[in-house]
Amino acid sequence: MAYKPPYTVSTEMLEKVSEITLLIGQIQGYQLLTGNLKLRRQNKIKTILSSLAIEGNTLNEDQVSAILDGKPVLGPPKEILEVQNALAVYDTISDLDPYNEDDLLSSHRLLMGGLIPDAGRYRSGSVGVFDGAKVIHLGPPAKMVPRLMGSLFDYTADYREETIIKSCVFHYEFEFIHPFSDGNGRMGRLWQTVLLMSKYPVLQFVPFETIIHQRQQGYYQALADSQTIGNSDPFILFMLDALLTALTFETDRIGVRQDFEGRMLAFREALTKNTFTRKDYQLYHKTLSSAASSRDLRRGVDENLLAREGKQRTTTYRFR
Repeated sequence: MAYKPPYTVSTEMLEKVSEITLLIGQIQGYQLLTGNLKLRRQNKIKTILSSLAIEGNTLNEDQVSAILDGKPVLGPPKEILEVQNALAVYDTISDLDPYNEDDLLSSHRLLMGGLIPDAGRYRSGSVGVFDGAKVIHLGPPAKMVPRLMGSLFDYTADYREETIIKSCVFHYEFEFIHPFSDGNGRMGRLWQTVLLMSKYPVLQFVPFETIIHQRQQGYYQALADSQTIGNSDPFILFMLDALLTALTFETDRIGVRQDFEGRMLAFREALTKNTFTRKDYQLYHKTLSSAASSRDLRRGVDENLLAREGKQRTTTYRFR
């Protein structure tokens, strides 16, 4: 039987996952991010800026943008190197295998190269998680790290679980193990993204690290709460909320196509079953009123895009 870390999937988690997948479907269906190179660049900068800011990097958005363009920047050399390394890792992200431990090690080598002497290797000494001067967590003994990481990768590869939840579990367990002497926070957030991308490639372009940075105290509190109770449930809920907020922000910021054809196309591409109800349609198009949803579906039937079956509350639709 596949190894499973301690956590319990709750109704609240499943509801949040459902909302997240609907928003992912909207972004994929409308192709809001994949073809927008300017927006992808902005989100790449936001991702790196926020992930490094959580770890104390003080460079601003203009400086990160300049480094991305290869321009000289005035600032602490260590912080400039942190950005350069993070950009280098980001450029390889679509080629990384989330189930390959060697890929994780090589990513850490790239991320922390020139910053620590043991980049790309698991730690050989003790390490802890700190919020300022406050110790939140002491990592397991170094001799246990290879076995613990092996078990975590076994779970990631073999245990049947919704990818979104699995990515949150991996993130928490990774931070609990704290396998490296430094760079664990950056790597944990990176690898959650790599896992999410394995099923939802568009999430490469959603900067959920920005929300974590904005809620940094909540991030540390969720880690501490999970450690206290001995399972990752609080952290899973925190990360699901962060993902949901980031996706909602992206759909609101970019805007969705409001024409009938665009709504129908997006919903059809996101649909995972043969028949659906008006409620399903309205749940997908969250900003659409009940009356507008009914008009869309009626027009779909009139234009022979949809077939309608049943009456009133039992009415279902399917695409022809």
